Amino acid sequence: MKDTPPSNLARLSMSLPAELSRQLDVMVEERGLPSRSQLIAELIRNELAEHGSVLRPEDMLAGTITLVYRGDMGRVRHQLAQTQGEYLKEVISSQHVFLEDDQSLEVLLVQGPARRLRDLCDSLRKVRGVQQLRLFTTTALLPPLHEQDQNWPRGGGKAS
Repeated sequence: MKDTPPSNLARLSMSLPAELSRQLDVMVEERGLPSRSQLIAELIRNELAEHGSVLRPEDMLAGTITLVYRGDMGRVRHQLAQTQGEYLKEVISSQHVFLEDDQSLEVLLVQGPARRLRDLCDSLRKVRGVQQLRLFTTTALLPPLHEQDQNWPRGGGKAS
């Protein structure tokens, strides 16, 4: 927790079952983290972001949606593209790769109100062939991609 000044830290004590504590220590070691505190803080941040998106559905969030799917690739990809088209304001980009055994992995970069992102996930889950879907969000937002310039012509014309 090098980024947080000591004066901004709160110390807490917790009791865990011995096996859970052992598994936590193994995870800390496997990830090469300097302490349990760093891992526990990350886990808490993830849960707070998830909890906040439920309590404040209009909050703007940025994140990713990761999908794994299989089936008639043309049909599934077409239905997924149609669904993404219904959420053009929220879907910033997508990347697709083919996996083995006729599976595909697609990652969507998204930003929008928590409620809209959850609705998007629900719509994607309805596509037959989607096997796994996970939404990961953060309250940090992407900067505006384009500044609105009063002198820039609308409709694709040339600037004078």
